[in-house]
Amino acid sequence: MLKVNTLFIMTASILVLLMTPGLAFFYGGLVNRRHANNMLLTVFMMCGLAVILWITVGYSLSFSGNHWGIVGNLNNILMIHVPIDAITKTGIPIGDYAMFMMMFAIITPAIFCGSVVGHGRFNFLVMFTICWSIFVYYPLVHMVWAPHGLLARLGAVDFAGGLVVHVNAGITALILSAWVGRRKDVRSQRNNLSWVLIGTALLWIGWYGFNAGSALAVNDTAVQAMLTTTISCSSAMVTWMLLDRYQFNHVTLAGVCNGAITGLVAITPGAGYVTLGGSMIIGIVGAIVSQYFITKIKPQLPIDDVVDAFGCHGVSGIWGSIATGIFASHQISHLVPNGLLFGGGLHLLLVQIFVTLLTIIFIGVMDIILIKLLSIILPVSIDNEKLAAIQSK
Repeated sequence: MLKVNTLFIMTASILVLLMTPGLAFFYGGLVNRRHANNMLLTVFMMCGLAVILWITVGYSLSFSGNHWGIVGNLNNILMIHVPIDAITKTGIPIGDYAMFMMMFAIITPAIFCGSVVGHGRFNFLVMFTICWSIFVYYPLVHMVWAPHGLLARLGAVDFAGGLVVHVNAGITALILSAWVGRRKDVRSQRNNLSWVLIGTALLWIGWYGFNAGSALAVNDTAVQAMLTTTISCSSAMVTWMLLDRYQFNHVTLAGVCNGAITGLVAITPGAGYVTLGGSMIIGIVGAIVSQYFITKIKPQLPIDDVVDAFGCHGVSGIWGSIATGIFASHQISHLVPNGLLFGGGLHLLLVQIFVTLLTIIFIGVMDIILIKLLSIILPVSIDNEKLAAIQSK
């Protein structure tokens, strides 16, 4: 069984890695043609940068030691003294688990980087990603998934990265896009909708590794996660399609693909813990709240999130995290208490609301500090840099 589980996580890791080029296609198809190659570069370069960071300090800060429940230590820098063949409590080698977690560290910054391509400086984005990984992502991994993590001790339930990945990347995308500001030349024409569909398909396929792989074994929880992932994605896709038809009297391919993504995001926190019916409701509501934000609220805000990273990942991620407190069932998984609809009362729901708010506050404060410090030495916005050059002449 050890070999089976090891192979399963290796396969899941490959599927999660597939999501990053899938995201590059998805984002590259949504932006204007003259920004498409820059988008592909910005997203795909995370496959190199994030791997180096994870091996160098990421694993150690996430899982080695514990400081105040917030972050680990640097005792395992470059994964020195990590016995990669040792078996974890989940029954897989540490090296296998480290590889799987590395793939999460790649896709998360790739999600928010796309939000400012075309009007944010590439050099700034690279430096921000490095600092953000060290001071935001790795501490959040520790807080949620390490045994002595602060949010874990508070009872946070995050099966596959609702808080760690999607709320994290979504909030960061919102803050970055607000800081960079609106583009002076905004063109709504999509580069290539075929790319969007290909990217969505790759993300959907990869998400099975993301969610089912988070069971860390070939078991009933992995099967449950695959089923709930499929149901939530399909429900959200159809819901978004119906909303577009009702509001705008036509259905768009971009809208259908966005709907699929929101369903995948929304189910991630509770994929292995909720019922099939619950996953359908989670997907439907995820599509409703994300579509409402993108079409009604976003136009009123001074932000220019070109790929709706916050609208899809942030909004649906927040909903999915809270919804886990409603639809989680101890009968589905003995690892979680019952949610509101299964006789658990308000306890888990209130815990999920509280840890979600703490996560948002932590991310928001740290992001603002990092941006302020980096903006002292690096220009943030392309428009701002050009304006400064003109004024200096």
